[in-house]
Amino acid sequence: MAFRSAVVTFPGSNCDRDMAVALELVSGTPAIRVWHGDAALPDRLDFIALPGGFSYGDYLRSGAMAARSPIMRAVIEAANRGVPVLGVCNGFQVLTESGLLPGALMRNASQHFICRTVPLVVANTQSLFTAGYDAGATIRIPVAHHDGNYFADQATLDELEGEGRVAFRYGETVNGSQRDIAGVLNRAGNVLGMMPHPERAVEPAHGGSDGRALFESVVKGLVEA
Repeated sequence: MAFRSAVVTFPGSNCDRDMAVALELVSGTPAIRVWHGDAALPDRLDFIALPGGFSYGDYLRSGAMAARSPIMRAVIEAANRGVPVLGVCNGFQVLTESGLLPGALMRNASQHFICRTVPLVVANTQSLFTAGYDAGATIRIPVAHHDGNYFADQATLDELEGEGRVAFRYGETVNGSQRDIAGVLNRAGNVLGMMPHPERAVEPAHGGSDGRALFESVVKGLVEA
């Protein structure tokens, strides 16, 4: 079965090509590029990715305007049907602003842009996205964000913890995120938002390939399903 993935580009996206290259490298099939102003997604998609960047220049709040782009209506409908959706960095912000994931991404506690490779602890290995990792493993993935400080009320945080929906935690203090949360899943497990960039760590030339297992997990899980 051919793997059909789509990468959405918003005005200000700057990691859409990186995401498309990573998906093609792992799946062997070019990702379909989708513009934010499109009203519909391609047919028979297996996977949708919302990439990093600065959609609409982070005007109002990061991801707030992109969450209301025409294509997001189709993305939300697809996610609600069970199509896997990955949002990375700005894509994570779009997912929270659209209501597909709980919480919000606030300004980093340091008030500075953070751009470096950080340790991540794999907190959940039962999802489509994380099945290729060992539970509790520490991997190294780059971050590049100014608004990556994950916030949610205590009841929501407890719910995420209790339902095993925290996918990744920072292995050190990075941006002030509550409970060091770096990535969360929706209740159905088919939507993942994360601030670190796995697409920037898929081959040795990137300085590390710990992100590759995420894409391999997705492709293997969907192709073999």
